[in-house]
Order: sequence, then C-alpha cells, then structure tokens
Amino acid sequence: MTYLAWQRIIAFDKLRLTDMAGIQHPVSFLPSLPNFHEIRLLKKGAILPDIIQLLPDNIANQIAAGEVIQRPASAVKELLENAVDAGADEIKLIISDAGKALIQVVDNGKGMSDTDARMAFERHATSKIRNIDDLFRIKTMGFRGEALASIAAVAQVELKTKRAEDEAGTFIEIENSQVKSQEPVAMHTGTSIAMKNLFFNVPARRNFLKSNPSELKHIVDEFIRVAMSFPEIFFSLTSNGQQVFHLEKGSLKQRIVQILGNTYNARLVSVQEQTDYLDIIGFVGKPETAKKTRGDQYFFVNNRFIKSAYLNHAVMKAFDEMIGKDSYPMYALFISLDPAQVDINVHPTKQEIKFEDERIVYAFVESAVKHALAQFSITPTLDFDLDASIQNLDAVSKPFTEEKKSSASTSSLFNSFTKSHQAHFIENKSELKHWKDFYEKEAPVDPEFRPLTAGLEIETETHQPLHAPLLHAQYISENLMQLHNAYIVVQNDKGYLLVNQQNAHERILYERFTQAVAGKPIAVQQSLFPVSIDLTAADAVLLTELIPDLQQLGFMLEPFGNNSFVVQGTPADVSQGNEKNALEKMLEQYKHFSTDLKFSKREKLFRSLALQQSIKAGTSLSQKEMTALLTDLFACNTPNSTPNGKPTYMSFKKDELDKMFGR
Repeated sequence: MTYLAWQRIIAFDKLRLTDMAGIQHPVSFLPSLPNFHEIRLLKKGAILPDIIQLLPDNIANQIAAGEVIQRPASAVKELLENAVDAGADEIKLIISDAGKALIQVVDNGKGMSDTDARMAFERHATSKIRNIDDLFRIKTMGFRGEALASIAAVAQVELKTKRAEDEAGTFIEIENSQVKSQEPVAMHTGTSIAMKNLFFNVPARRNFLKSNPSELKHIVDEFIRVAMSFPEIFFSLTSNGQQVFHLEKGSLKQRIVQILGNTYNARLVSVQEQTDYLDIIGFVGKPETAKKTRGDQYFFVNNRFIKSAYLNHAVMKAFDEMIGKDSYPMYALFISLDPAQVDINVHPTKQEIKFEDERIVYAFVESAVKHALAQFSITPTLDFDLDASIQNLDAVSKPFTEEKKSSASTSSLFNSFTKSHQAHFIENKSELKHWKDFYEKEAPVDPEFRPLTAGLEIETETHQPLHAPLLHAQYISENLMQLHNAYIVVQNDKGYLLVNQQNAHERILYERFTQAVAGKPIAVQQSLFPVSIDLTAADAVLLTELIPDLQQLGFMLEPFGNNSFVVQGTPADVSQGNEKNALEKMLEQYKHFSTDLKFSKREKLFRSLALQQSIKAGTSLSQKEMTALLTDLFACNTPNSTPNGKPTYMSFKKDELDKMFGR
C-alpha cells in the first residue's frame, strides 16, 4: 500500500481499516505505517471534510504585501512610480520618522474618478493591462495593480484625488484593506496619498525594520532612482519637516549634478549611441572620479531602474586599464529598446529584468562606453559650465606673451628636457629628486634565479607580544631602518622583524578607537576657524547616523542644514585643512564595508577610519616616528595583525640565516 493510499484511509471499526478504494486492512497494520500519526481516521460511514479554503482578502493582501512592501522605501518606490504614470510634472515626497509614521506623495497628475479611486485598492486592479499581449508592450512604471492593495493591507491610508473635469475630488480612508469612509473633498487637480503607521497590524514586520537613518538611506536611494529617470519632472523630498532634495526640471546632466554633487559637473563624459536594435544615452564619470564603492552606478531600461551585474561587467570592461582593479566608475546609462525584447515581470520589485538577447545588449553597452571614453581622451572639449573663478585666472584669461615665453624657455627645467645631455641634472633639483621612484620599474626576474631567502622560515607571530627588550624605546631606536618607505626593519636577539608600517598603524588606530568608546578619550584639536562641508543627500544621511560614534572618536561635528555639516574639531592626528577629505574618504571606506553583514555599524566605522587614516606606503618616517610606531604597536592587545587579518610584521630567525650561509 503506497503512502498516498495510507493518507486515504477514511473509516475504521473494531478490527479493520477501510481505505478510499474500499480495501480493508487489519488494525495491526496501523503501527507499521510510516507517519501513521498523520492519518485522518473517521468512524465508519463518515465523510472526510474539505480542508482547502480561500483566504480572506485582508490576509491575502498582507501576504502579497510581504513581497511588494518590504520596508518604507518599497512603498516610496511604488507611490512615486504611480505619480509618474499619472502624467505629473511636479511630485513631492513627504516622510516622517523614516517612513514608519508617514509616507505621503503629492502630484499634479490627471487624478482619478471616485469609482477608479475605490477600485485602485483592489488586488490586480490596473488601467494598463487589458489582455495578455499588453504584458509585452509595457511602457509605464506600474502595471500589475499590486502596490495600493499591498500598502492598504499594512498601513492606514488616506487618498485624495481629483480630475480636471470634476468639480470636487474624492477622499477615501482605508485601514487593514477595509474602506472606512469615502466622501467628496475640495482640492486641486492631482492626487495625494498618505500611508501612516506602516506595519501597524503586523508588529513582527515592524520590529525587523532598521534604525531611522538606515531606513531613510533606503528611501533616498529609491527617490534618486526615480528622480534621475525623469529630469523633466520636478521632485522634492522632505523628511521630518526638513527639505532634503529640491530638484528643478532640467537636462539629464543637470539632474545628475543636482543629485550626485557639483564635483561631477566637469567630470562627466557623454554617452550617446543609436542603433536599429537599441539606443544608449547617459553619462559616465571620467576615470579620476572612480571610487572604492559601487554607489554612483545607475542602469535604466526604458526609464526603469534595474540591477544587472552582467551589464555592469560590460562597463567595467570598457574602463579596463583606465582605473584600478578595486575601483568602480560612476555611470548613469539609459537603454531604450522595444518592450517586446525585455521581460520586466520576473521579480516582485521589477528591478531585475530579462533581455531576449543579453549578449547583444552587453556588446552595445561596452562599445558605447568605450567610444565615449575614446572621444574624451582624443578630443577633450571645453566645458562652458566651468567655474567663473577658474576662467578668470591669469593662466586662462591672459595671453602667453613673448616675454613669458622667453622666461619659460630659459628656465632650468625647460633646458633639462630640451637640451642634449642635460637629463642627469634633474636629480639635483630638490623638487624632482624622487622622480625615479615613479617611473623606474623593477628588473625582470629570471625564472632560474633562486633568491637568498629561499627556504628561509618566515612566520607571523600569533602568540604573545614581543619579548621585553624590544619594548624598550632606546633599544628599538638603535636598530631601525626603513625600506622602500613602506617597511621597518628592527633587530632583536632572535633575528630581525620586518614591519609593514601601514598595517601596523592600522592596528594601532583600530585599538585606539575601540578604547575611546570604552572610555579612554582621544586627543582632539579644535579648529580655529570651523570648517563646513557639503555632501550629497545620501552621504549626509549616512554621516548623520554616524555622528554619535564619530564624536566619541574625536570628530566634533554637527548638522548645519541642507546636507551641510560644521566641523569644530578633529582627532589630533588629522591635519588642519584636511577635515573634509578625511570625512569623505571615511564615508567611502564605510560604504565599502556596508555589504558585509557580520560587521556592526560601529565595527565598520572603526575599520573604515583605521584604514583611511593609517600611514600609507611611500611615507618617509624619521627615527623618532618609527620608534613611536613600534612602541604603540607592541602595546596593542593584538599586535600581530590588522583588524582584517593582514600581518603587521614577519619574523626572520637568526639561526636560519646562519644555516643559509653555512654557519
């Protein structure tokens, strides 16, 4: 008897079991059945009841909302896209408590009738789809009719909407998928939809939301993606009464600069390719704008933001050998093609799509970016948006006179490069004494050559800090030598140590930060003249979240409104005038760690600051500085490695050296 037959046993008497097929089995048969406790037994003649039922609408909508509305930012995306589809050219987003208390979108679009306003909250109610063929000709942002139904299932919703031809608008109040009231209302043409108390009826979901700054960052990301797609629409974002974005209508370049900051104004390369299959327009950042994180990377297909590692690889390949392997270029690229060539209905968020032929799209993207970069490299053009203060400089505005030409041609530097047998004099010039360091390459290694260190035991100390004599500053200072401005050689009674100065300083800073949070203050230098820094909205949100921890680490800063901050003081080892650069690099490094879920927010901050502020290779150190570095290193709790596990030093044993030379 099969398992399915066991499940179908429906009746029993004193000694026998009867299954659905009418076959009788002895009662002793029951214990021998696997999972016999799952068998439903009824008295003889009873009818097995049906157990499959339709879920109530409010429960079904809550389940659907789990896919569509995962966090406040998900609702923001859906509501903004609905406003775009309504034909609005002015869209305002208002949020409170990072969207947990309020998300409101106000637009001046075409509005809805009272019947349509009521129908919009039904599941799969849509004005975009009439038959199956329409699904393959989608040109709007929304089309499945899930958003409003899902939002109404997990929030308290108030909708006001009016068409131009109607005398009055419609007001609808919905809670837990139930319409509480519907009545006329006086208002301008357009729609205002407010969702309050997100997940009020699903407290477990609400408890899984992150901190307010973290949720706000996700909202800003979604806002940017929609706003960048439609530069011809005015967008604004207000959070807790403070305006975060005010984006006037304009060109795509203007919108990118408005969002990502003025630093990109003269650093964008136009991409524009038109083919019979698809069109690609947009901008990529010049190679010098590449960062250590993927933050400023945007792909749009038919004006819809998408995530595609495949197409990102195409852009990276176009930048090959122009940026470092660990750097990521900025780009905002818009691909337009026949909707029939792409399936956007493969993921609930519609951010993952499928092309009919990905290889063709990949090839076009790579080619378009390469072509743009080639044009930039060969024929750079003047940027007429260049800062007026730069255009007024003498070097730009005044002619290169004969007097100036004569003065330049008689300089020692000019003669060194233009006259025969003069190049060797360059090394005598103090300002150029290190020129060889940048251009000389290491000699090729002979594959048959066996270095003297072959067979030498190299070990990383993983036990206790070094022995007592090495901790004595006088002992260290008498045996220090710097190699390649990157390593420190120090002798001990067992041999010698090779210390990586950057890794060592990274460990020192990391432990200093952890001790500061534990109560050991860091020395702070107050700025004589406070410095103000301006950040992009996304970075401003991130920095706001980090301010409490940064203040414990010696950064005295506070918000100054409109994505600006005032720096009153910094840790003593941050040089004056370098405050803005230090904070910007710290934020980039922090975002580099942000994808690693095993790190807490504070841990990521410690590691980011330690890596960013550590002494870099190429820095020349005095005997006093090397002594201080080693003294601090071997006072650490874990002196042998960086926070990321890289060794700070390696030990070479004297007896192994003796063996190599036959001693």
